[in-house]
Order: sequence, then structure tokens, then C-alpha cells
Amino acid sequence: MNKELANFIRELKKDFKPKKTDITTPVSCWFEKDLLNDKVVDAFVIIFKTRGCSWALESGCSMCGYFNDSLWSDVSDKELLQQFESALKRYKGEKFVKIFTSGSFLDDNEINPIVREKILKKLYETAEKVSVESRPEYITNKSLEKIKKIVGLKIFEIGIGLETADDDIRENNINKGFTFNDYKKATDIMKKNNIKIKTYVLVKPPFLSEKHAINDAIRTIEKIKNITDIVSLNPVNAQNNTLVNYLWKREQYRSPWLFSIVQILVEGKKILDDKRIKCDIVGGGSIRGAHNCGECDKNYLQAISDFSLKQDTRVFNNLKCSCSEKWLDQLDLEDLGFGSLAKMYE
Repeated sequence: MNKELANFIRELKKDFKPKKTDITTPVSCWFEKDLLNDKVVDAFVIIFKTRGCSWALESGCSMCGYFNDSLWSDVSDKELLQQFESALKRYKGEKFVKIFTSGSFLDDNEINPIVREKILKKLYETAEKVSVESRPEYITNKSLEKIKKIVGLKIFEIGIGLETADDDIRENNINKGFTFNDYKKATDIMKKNNIKIKTYVLVKPPFLSEKHAINDAIRTIEKIKNITDIVSLNPVNAQNNTLVNYLWKREQYRSPWLFSIVQILVEGKKILDDKRIKCDIVGGGSIRGAHNCGECDKNYLQAISDFSLKQDTRVFNNLKCSCSEKWLDQLDLEDLGFGSLAKMYE
């Protein structure tokens, strides 16, 4: 662990106070399009309010502000089940359900295994696929044993935020708290238990130039192509109380260009072939999120969304904007400016 980085990330949270909120209702739930068995379907999404990610409570990742929606105090089993009951009032029997907790669904300190099993049993009465997230340390044969019995022949997917295949970047730029080998061990356990693997790849961790970030994402996809079932790109956006936000406010960080994301998707698809690569952009088109000049952002965001469902790179063929010249200039010159050119390319 990079202790200096970890301590600085921890220091940025020292004044954080969780919002006063109704603990019996989830953060949010909504419907979105996704693929199930190669068909576009409506997916139901639930974000639970929990105590928060155990790693975030210790120090946390440099770009992750999802702890802002966490309670930072224990949530009872009854309260979590009340949140679930509240979400079920909106559930219309969608075959694909996604669960987020701002942490790890398999972390027993965040969600009691009994609660976890009750949630999954209820959902699998109707759902064909449930997708959750977890850090690798919670993915064990023991944690998956009862889940497998509930799932049966249906699909259970776990998303892991690997972010990068480069251990140096993961430790010194992200403060992720685990290694590539930890990820590999977790995915080996998942494969033995017939669990689908979704791997999150971060686009532009702090302290990387735009070009370095593009190359790192592509190298990561190459390294995990025979491991993962799905790759999901996560472009960094400046979330409150994070290191990225600290740098962004000082004009020392710019979220990735949409041009960069398109390039990674196109190259990534060539590498993955029949495997799926997608990108759901949080804050896309805003100054804090992945963006171009503002004029072309909407078209690029729509094309990225279309590609994520269709897996056809031809959706990008007719896209163009004069601001691509600025992007190309940045790729050529940014390393010479040691990061000081971030503001110039807005």
C-alpha cells in the first residue's frame, strides 16, 4: 500500500458527514436497457443504503465517491429488508436485476448473509439474471456456496473493479488495496462455481495523461480477455470528497474525452471479439464527467450507449467534430506539460 496516498485520501473524508435520510428506503431504483441472452431487455436497478464499502471506511479509492451515499454506520437486517420491500413496489418482474450497495454485496459486514439470501431468493422467483458487485477478498467458495443453490441454472454475475491490470497504477494512482493476482484468484473461484465475471476497467485514473490512460485501458483488456465474460469501462468523473475532485478543483485533472472512450471501445472490441464490452458513463457531457466540447457530447454519448447494446462499432462511423483536433493535440503534448495542460483543453 502507498501509505502517503492512502492517508491523503483518508484526510479528504475527515469532515464528511452522511446525509440524514430515510434508512428504510433505497438510495434509488430505476429501469434501464441491457442485454440478456443477446436480447435487449428492461433491467431493474436497486442501490441499497448500507454502512458503506469496508475499503472506503478504511481509506478508499482515489476516484470513488459512492461513499457519499453510504451511512457510515451499521444498518440493521430489518432496515435493509425494508429497503428491499420498498424497491419491490416498483419492480415489475424484469428478468434482469442489478444490485449496487456502494460497496460489496458479498461483504458480510455490509450485508448479512441471511439478508443476502432472502433478497436473492425473492428476486430469482422471477429474474433470470442478477448482477452484483464485490471486491475480490469477499469472493470465496464459502460465500458462493448458498448463493449457488439459490441461483440454480439461472445467471449470477459479479462485477469486480479491477480498474487496471497494472499493479503499480492500481496501488499508486488508485489505492485499490488489492493486486491483479487477487483478482485472478477470485475469478478462478467464480469460474469453478459457474458465476459470470464482469470486470470494470477505469478510464483515466489520476496522474495519468490521456494517452497513457487510453493505452492502459487497452492493455488491461488484452490481459483479461481470456478471464472475464464482460468488460465494463468506467470513465472517471470528479465526485465529491475524493482525490480526483481535489485535483479537478485545482485544474490538475480533466475527465477523459469521449473520443478516448470510443477509441478504447473500438480497440477493445477487436481484442474481445465475441465477448461484450460496454460503457455506462456517469456524469457524461458535464464538466466533471467524460466530455468533449459540449456541442458534440450528446451524439457521442448516444453512440456509446447504442454500441453498448448493439456491439457494432459502425455506430461511431459518422461521428465527427472539430474539437477532435484539441484532443489529438492533447495526446501529443500533454506529457510535455506534466499534467499542467488540463485546463487548456476544455
